[in-house]
Amino acid sequence: MSIKLPGPLGLEMAEFRPRLFSALRGYDSQRLASDVSAGLTVGIVALPLAMAFAIASGVKPEQGVFTAIIAGFLISALGGSSVQIGGPAGAFIVIVYGIVQRYGLGNLLIATVLAGGLLFLMGLFKLGVLVRYIPVTIVIGFTNGIAVLIALSQVKDLLGLDIDKLPADFFTQIQVLGRHLGSVNPIAVGIGLACLAIVVAWPKLYALPSAIALSARSQLWLRRLARLPGTIIALGLATAATAWLSLPVETIGSRFGGIPQGLPSFAFPDFSWEGAKQLFIPTITIALLGAIESLLCARVADNLTELPRHDPNQELMAQGVANIVTPFFGGIPATGTIARTVTNVRSGAATPVAGIVHSLTLLLVVLVAAPLASHVPLAALAGILLFVAWNMGEWREFARLRQFTLPYRITLVGTFVLTVVFDLTVAVEVGLVMACVFFIYRMSVLFRIAPLHLPAAGRDVQGLSLYGSLFFGAVAKVEEVSEHLRPGTRVLILEMHRLISIDTTGLDALEQLHRDLERKGVQLMLCELNDQPKSLMQRSGFAARIGERHIVDHLGQALARAHPPDAAAAPPV
Repeated sequence: MSIKLPGPLGLEMAEFRPRLFSALRGYDSQRLASDVSAGLTVGIVALPLAMAFAIASGVKPEQGVFTAIIAGFLISALGGSSVQIGGPAGAFIVIVYGIVQRYGLGNLLIATVLAGGLLFLMGLFKLGVLVRYIPVTIVIGFTNGIAVLIALSQVKDLLGLDIDKLPADFFTQIQVLGRHLGSVNPIAVGIGLACLAIVVAWPKLYALPSAIALSARSQLWLRRLARLPGTIIALGLATAATAWLSLPVETIGSRFGGIPQGLPSFAFPDFSWEGAKQLFIPTITIALLGAIESLLCARVADNLTELPRHDPNQELMAQGVANIVTPFFGGIPATGTIARTVTNVRSGAATPVAGIVHSLTLLLVVLVAAPLASHVPLAALAGILLFVAWNMGEWREFARLRQFTLPYRITLVGTFVLTVVFDLTVAVEVGLVMACVFFIYRMSVLFRIAPLHLPAAGRDVQGLSLYGSLFFGAVAKVEEVSEHLRPGTRVLILEMHRLISIDTTGLDALEQLHRDLERKGVQLMLCELNDQPKSLMQRSGFAARIGERHIVDHLGQALARAHPPDAAAAPPV
């Protein structure tokens, strides 16, 4: 099933064709079993992460869970990937926290709805491919920057500091944390570090049975236990210890009053046109980050499976629908999540049904076990988020910087620093500008003009070969040609079979060169043009102005016309 939408002004638009519809063809009980098993596993993994991401973002924990349920369902049901899991993401923590602090929760919900509309339009007009044009240096830079900010935001709960609310600014956060170090709660520190240690060490338990002497039954039991998510084990132990021992640490219940049982009712966020006009930058930021994260996640999933590759435009449309709908139920921005998607793949998911089961699992937990969440210590969630932040960053790229060029280093480090010190929007904008400037510089360096050896020509005929792309960043080299001609030159031949492209600024430089040469009594001749330069010259009228006989297919023709058999009778070149 697909829906073909008509495009305005003749623009071609993407079909609305969710992957779920094609995946259900030939669906059998074996796939259903695999999808249900994977969905249950991912649902369990998603629960602590959804709460942790929401709390770190400055909103209530249930808002993260509601987002995982509603947005996760819509992204799986309507998306263009077979196995992607959607929901609140760690990458959004810093963005959402900053928007809530500056504009308020109501405006965050409005910005999310507007960003959802923008994401849908990006997919509808087939702009998903444009996200891939963002250089990897920028993606690594802002991803590592966000990871640092996530880790910094968890210091307060990890240490149990007596701080009502952390500011959004990086340096102010450090100052506030430093001033309150005297209020460290050792029990909170112990819980947080213990949870971090469990999450890090738990996957290694799978290899433990083969390394120790145990009975076959014990080894099987231990391997099954090791398959459980480490986050759930850590959270369960920390919650049980806090409840049974009445440990003096801050919990979800003491800060938020617990999590309500059931989904919230549909409600319109408070909207005002004056407030909406201030949300341009937050809307662009949410949409841009959502598009980047979801499509990167889908590409990771493609590389892990042999399933059909994702449809980027359909994925963006699904992300758009999810972000439009979820805020009306109190949800926060959602996108594809790499950790949960990888868990889904490794758990045997085969179709989007697994993502739907993941959402239903979370809904069941909310309906049945929500009261238990009030005993979850915030220090435990902080320890889990520190692990998420560490896994999120690509720290090895900093060690490998010496292997790359200076522009690569400047772009990556610059984006990283700007993300940490300012915000993601500034970092991406400046990073793109730097990447463009360096690209222009590199392309201008690659363009060159070399002398062309013409053994059969006299000294009154000079030849030059053009290499690369003649564009606005390289025209200075063409402008200098007329000043460096040999004395007595009558004809200048430009050999262009290695000139792959030319833009209007480069064409204007050739026109200026032609005029300069005419004033000096030198004729310009072009030979061996590729299709793109030749087409532009013809469409612009330059070919007619220079004269069609001065544009030839071969160097031999150019030399023949530069030295006609009867120079006196031949028309001037």
